[in-house]
Amino acid sequence: MSRSPLPCLLPPSQDKIKERFTILGQKIEAAESRAEAAEADNKKLNQAILEKDQEIASLQHKLSLAEGELEKAEDKVKELKSASEEGETHRTTGENLARKVQLLEEELDKAEKDLKETTEKLRQVDVKAEHFERKVQTLEQERDEWERKHGEAVEKYQQSKRELDEVVAQMESLLLFKL
Repeated sequence: MSRSPLPCLLPPSQDKIKERFTILGQKIEAAESRAEAAEADNKKLNQAILEKDQEIASLQHKLSLAEGELEKAEDKVKELKSASEEGETHRTTGENLARKVQLLEEELDKAEKDLKETTEKLRQVDVKAEHFERKVQTLEQERDEWERKHGEAVEKYQQSKRELDEVVAQMESLLLFKL
């Protein structure tokens, strides 16, 4: 039996139902596309968080190294200052020690500067990591909402399809009955 004459015999509401199904199908496809995009964004943000965590670990390691160097430099400065005080009798030795103290103080200044910079970078990385974590939570909530809406749309679509199938079956039985 050919189905082409059927649309001509269908009431106008049948066309509206088909149009609604088409619109619902398009909305479902759009929702799925948005959900996929949200999941892709979520993956990117998770990767960015992982990279930031690695950067934090690296900066923490650099910070601990800088602190160790700072302690060594402070110890050397103390040693050289005491040696300098004891070595006043030997002018040449004292001058050499003074130069070493100056170099160590410069190293100490540089180590303190590096420590401050590393600490600031670590703070900035922590702030960024918190921002990305909040963004990931927001995207996950949006994704969950889209998945919920998608489920509802699919459910509505299935219900409408069942109703349409019932109407079509009733109309076909009416047509067969009239023949």
